[in-house]
Amino acid sequence: MPKAVDIRICMGTGGIAAGASAVLERFEEELSSTGVGASVRENCSRHNVGCRGFCARDVLVDVILDGERTTYQYIKPDMVQRIVEEHIVSGNPVEDWVVTDDYHNFHEKQVKVVLSDCGEVDPEDINSYKSRGGYKAVESVIGSKTPEDVIEMIKSSGLRGRGGAGFPTGLKWEFARKPESDQKYIICNADEGDPGAFMDRSIIEGNPHSVIEGMTIGAYCIGADKGYVYIRAEYPLAVKRLRIALEQAKEAGYLGENILGSGFSFNIKVKLGAGAFVCGEETALIASIEGQRGMPRAKPPFPAQQGLWGKPTVINNVETFSNVPYIVTKGPDWFSSFGTEKSKGTKVFALTGKIRNTGLIEVPMGMSLKEIIYDIGGGMERGEFKAVQTGGPSGGCIPKDMIDINVDFESLAKVGSIVGSGGMVVLDDTDCMVNIAKFFLEFTQRESCGKCTPCRVGTKRLLEILDRVTEGKGKSGDIELLLTLGQDIKDSSLCGLGQTAPNPILSTIKYFRDEYEAHINEKRCPAAVCKAMLTYTILEDACKGCTLCAKACPSDAISGEKKKPHVIDQGLCVKCGACFDTCKFKAVHKE
Repeated sequence: MPKAVDIRICMGTGGIAAGASAVLERFEEELSSTGVGASVRENCSRHNVGCRGFCARDVLVDVILDGERTTYQYIKPDMVQRIVEEHIVSGNPVEDWVVTDDYHNFHEKQVKVVLSDCGEVDPEDINSYKSRGGYKAVESVIGSKTPEDVIEMIKSSGLRGRGGAGFPTGLKWEFARKPESDQKYIICNADEGDPGAFMDRSIIEGNPHSVIEGMTIGAYCIGADKGYVYIRAEYPLAVKRLRIALEQAKEAGYLGENILGSGFSFNIKVKLGAGAFVCGEETALIASIEGQRGMPRAKPPFPAQQGLWGKPTVINNVETFSNVPYIVTKGPDWFSSFGTEKSKGTKVFALTGKIRNTGLIEVPMGMSLKEIIYDIGGGMERGEFKAVQTGGPSGGCIPKDMIDINVDFESLAKVGSIVGSGGMVVLDDTDCMVNIAKFFLEFTQRESCGKCTPCRVGTKRLLEILDRVTEGKGKSGDIELLLTLGQDIKDSSLCGLGQTAPNPILSTIKYFRDEYEAHINEKRCPAAVCKAMLTYTILEDACKGCTLCAKACPSDAISGEKKKPHVIDQGLCVKCGACFDTCKFKAVHKE
């Protein structure tokens, strides 16, 4: 009989979506049943943990038996009884469900700092965080080190903002500390809105106390006694766990008045955003907290001098604040030992798209794109690697012949992309790059606040051109017009949204100009994606006359006798693709 059993179930958003709540409930039932010995029940603990990273294998369950960990993948409720009986009671892991080499390869090259405790600690239990050294950084700083000493430590570490711009964190804190003011503020920007990005959400869901601890240290450094976490209301689990963590931190004396008897006071409020992408820009975020419409303003003055309600304010994102406790406890030299000369530390990425191993990863700055895609991501799911979009709708597409590029602030900027908040969407040869650019521009155009003309009107004109091109109505000179207008928008827009909105277009034209030319000059989509340019035909030799395509066609464009080749009337075809999807014999050709 085991001496101690620890069961950890992935209860991040991905795990819950895969059925983790039902798995947890089934473990509780099995462990409470009379079939399980009392000593097992007494010595068995169950923990909700945050995102384990490898979201594609959820529900992930750890069974730690007398210190030996076994990780299971794809767990469903009806599999729990066997795990309890064979593994927990009898000590024999169920090998059929244990993670494979892919799981270990996914983690092998990662270096986890902010994710080091995600998947290990119970996000709703402060003692779980403290058992792994949580709040030791605050205890070592407040009352023992001067704010200037801590700021120098952050500067020495080389930590740069992980929200996209990459501004040196210690320098920003120094700027906010210097002004004399009766009030200063710390704001955590948790309003990530990039399509396919879930880094900040997962950190808060998995380890909210690390963010709170980082904010508290930042507040001590600049002399702030009030803080805000600006988080979108679409993250209900993150909001719930954050609020629980804030209450626990206050009860334990790490927030509130006279923290740790030092005379320093600091409180944090949660501000729910309504999901406006532009509120990820710091001055728009400030306006939203103040009760105004979330629209950016011109800079300078910068928030470090005049921010929330005109007072000195530091705004950093979730990942930036979460790094701070680890830098304080392990030292700036330890942190700066990772990464490159100018891009220190690690970066969290949401690895998504046409890749085999999707999920949340953390790697040293400077790791090559090839290592991320093939060694961690496991390579392409089906097709051939074509490009990767980094930085979300504000970033750019990097083609396959640049796959050896290092992923850091400087290297990506040189090729027309950005690190951004950490979105990384992998594309294959079935993706149309013109359509990809249009997808991201549709998002930024829709999310424009409309305050400045270049962004409000310019992105609309760009989208009109792309609509025309993807509908087979492109004209000579459209590529040059996209380039000129895109650069004008970058140069004259008020905030980062407009300044980066043309990036997907500019980068895809730079590296995939031939696809634009095919759309415009040949009225052809090389990837066979743009619906208006598609032609569906039935291959006579392959057609069995099963009639499935005719039954699926919504416009009655397909005719033919049973067991004889069918044909498509191009005048009636609405290019929906139902025939292509339905045919079991690959007799429908799409081009």
